[in-house]
Amino acid sequence: MATKSITITEDAYNRLAALKQENESFSEVIKRIVPRRSLLELAGILTEKEGEELKSIIKESRKRMRRRVKL
Repeated sequence: MATKSITITEDAYNRLAALKQENESFSEVIKRIVPRRSLLELAGILTEKEGEELKSIIKESRKRMRRRVKL
């Protein structure tokens, strides 16, 4: 299993340590309190009107970006 080292503040460490249960690694604590999410959980959070507005905003944003890149 690959590992990574991270730097956190002492306050963050203390908060994480306070959540740590006996015989639980910090990795296990993090996985327990930060569950994996699926994009499918977002399905249905916008109304149809909001979805159409968002599509329009994204389309316009992409057009502007393409114009900037061409300059």
